[in-house]
Amino acid sequence: MTIFERVNALRSLMEEKKIHAYIITSSDPHMSEYVPDYWTSRQWISGFTGSAGTVVITKDKAGLWTDSRYFLQAEKQLEGSSIQLFKMGIPGVPNQYEWLLSELEQEANIGFDGTCFSIAQTKELKNALADLSFHIHEDEDLINEIWSDRPNLPKQMIFEYPVEFAGQSRNEKLAIIREEMRRLDAKHHFVGSLDDIAWIFNLRGQDVNFNPVAIAYALISEENSSLYLDQSKLDNETILNLKNDGVEIFDYKQICNDLEELPSSENVLLDNNRSNLRIYRSITANIIERENPSQLLKSQKNSIEINGIKEAMVQDGIALTQFFCWLEENLGKIKITEFTLMDQLRNFRSQQKHFVGESFSSIVGYKAHGASPHYSTTAETDCEIKAEGILLIDSGGQYMNGTTDITRTTALGELTQEEKLDFTLVLKGMIQMSLAVFPKGTRGCNIDILARQPLWQYGKNYGHGTGHGVGCFLNVHEGPQSIRQELKEQAILPGMISSNEPGFYKAGAYGIRHENLILCKEKQSTEYGDFLEFETLTLFPFDTKALDLNLLNEVERNWLNHYHQKVYDSLAPHLDEKHKIWLKDKTQAI
Repeated sequence: MTIFERVNALRSLMEEKKIHAYIITSSDPHMSEYVPDYWTSRQWISGFTGSAGTVVITKDKAGLWTDSRYFLQAEKQLEGSSIQLFKMGIPGVPNQYEWLLSELEQEANIGFDGTCFSIAQTKELKNALADLSFHIHEDEDLINEIWSDRPNLPKQMIFEYPVEFAGQSRNEKLAIIREEMRRLDAKHHFVGSLDDIAWIFNLRGQDVNFNPVAIAYALISEENSSLYLDQSKLDNETILNLKNDGVEIFDYKQICNDLEELPSSENVLLDNNRSNLRIYRSITANIIERENPSQLLKSQKNSIEINGIKEAMVQDGIALTQFFCWLEENLGKIKITEFTLMDQLRNFRSQQKHFVGESFSSIVGYKAHGASPHYSTTAETDCEIKAEGILLIDSGGQYMNGTTDITRTTALGELTQEEKLDFTLVLKGMIQMSLAVFPKGTRGCNIDILARQPLWQYGKNYGHGTGHGVGCFLNVHEGPQSIRQELKEQAILPGMISSNEPGFYKAGAYGIRHENLILCKEKQSTEYGDFLEFETLTLFPFDTKALDLNLLNEVERNWLNHYHQKVYDSLAPHLDEKHKIWLKDKTQAI
């Protein structure tokens, strides 16, 4: 079916079931950002492939809400679909709830799949539309009734993550979580988010592209723990190891039944942002709504994880050196497209020790394609790379010892003065963030300005956040911290690894983004408090020929020179002579 036909099929089903509006989120039952193919319902109904967005269908209208990372992509993918794009965060653009208020009548029936709608989302919906006196139909997975060739649930094997990389055993992690449960007087703790489960139980999977997680639920009690998953995905040794650690295995679909049987007199700890409505409805016991303790625990990497990630950065830097050297040697001599670069980058990374896969689908944006922050190359958009213009590559690797995420923007020919200005302003912002010193307790929104100030001074800005947390051989996007303008209560704490990625995007022309991963660490304690700083982990040079050196002050020049020296000293011992010479040239002091 075409998108138009799919929307009409959904409307026919809505009419039959007397549903006036139907909401399709981007999520799965585990509130994941990236989901298995089985749960790509929003993509199927709309044709929009971005990771974030919500579709709302009524009797005669349809809308997609997404953020600035995907405006350009969504505009193209929604063409001819009859689905209107609503650009979130733009003044005057209503959010989905405001739009529903204007479209629906009193006592309207609003439907959605309650397994893919979080408790927090449900509360937000109820509060926003309270004036409508509407009725919720959360048991309606209408997409399933019209998606005839829906993919099957994944069957890839689950494997144990060795303590030599994790730094802590599952029993050590469970002991810490149970201590927090006792503090909150919780007899049980339900965990639905896949990366939390993977981290707690030292398990990894292959159910979601690029994210080494497996579809599962967990229920942690005072004396034992239960995992709910497809047992055929575990080998006998893993089952035995889990059993020896007091972890029982049950069928994935049994979770709701077991939650219903929990004594009503006991307390259950549950994260309402990471648990779906169906789960919530299954619990008759008293619910304590708190963020999963594992969110903060896994964000503060232990020394083993930090050392492993630093090793992974060397491996990644070697691959990137080989890749960009290859590009420079072959540009203009053979046909190179965006897909070519994606394949070559994956190939160079795959030759590194401990490499498992990519941490996300590489963003290779040449010229105007780079102006879409989360651009995705397709057969229709793939274009030839020539010795001119600006090339933006955002990529990362999943290694057993760490997860990487790096963006480099490269000048493939002579740049205009405007392009050099923008390139330099973005780098100045990234350097300012790298140099940040701040008191303990500082939140990401308090320091986000450092990355934007150079751009703001020229009346320029970017629409996405400056930094997100990064997992350790886990999801490349990880909470609970973030560095962005919006208020988020979580402070930036020692052990947290975040991205540092300001950017600038000129629609129809080019995109510029510079990204390193940074580790928060203690700097000093004074009579005025404890102060923190960042250590830059990523190891690969910036394109200095694209800079307007007159715009860099002495502090910024010194930072860049010291960083490039560190890159060379870290990578050169692992390179052959050709690549060593290439890297030496790229890390020359300015």
